[in-house]
Amino acid sequence: MSDLLSNIDKIHTTELGVVRIKRNLSIEADNVVNWCKQQIQHADSIVRRGKNWYVYVDNAIITVNAYSYTIITAHKEPKVKR
Repeated sequence: MSDLLSNIDKIHTTELGVVRIKRNLSIEADNVVNWCKQQIQHADSIVRRGKNWYVYVDNAIITVNAYSYTIITAHKEPKVKR
């Protein structure tokens, strides 16, 4: 189990983080942090690179700081051109 999953209760974000995540993923969740926690628990993969965790789930990437467990941002995964 990744360190991120074992510390899921520590995950949080800022007010601006909430706005950014809602905008970038086009979601209308009332509680963005809980929504992100659910996504993290069902992730396709979780990768740590440097100071951040990158959570890949349902065509989205959620970026979480590895030290503070702050959700920094979330983006839709870019479509791969074929």
